[in-house]
Amino acid sequence: MQTAKTYPHESGKRAQTTTSDVADQVADKAAEYAGKAGEQLERAYEAADATVRSVADTGRDAGERVQEVAGNFKSAVNKSVKDQPMATLAVVGALGFVLGALWKS
Repeated sequence: MQTAKTYPHESGKRAQTTTSDVADQVADKAAEYAGKAGEQLERAYEAADATVRSVADTGRDAGERVQEVAGNFKSAVNKSVKDQPMATLAVVGALGFVLGALWKS
């Protein structure tokens, strides 16, 4: 029975090659995971951007509606003051009284 002779410098080369292969595999996996993480971050960024745009659009719409209501209210008050000044003054006085009572309590 013959055994194969191994020389110390040959086993060192094999160990070096194996270590190099393992290092390459680790680097490949790290690059793969980094790529996946980058994709996930990109998706999260896109979702956040879409949400921000939606909220901004909703806020802009709400602001436009408030301006429209304020314009309508101003027109109604102006018409009321011109058509019925005493009734408008009475309503404003009553409103002030109610707000004062609520503020005090």
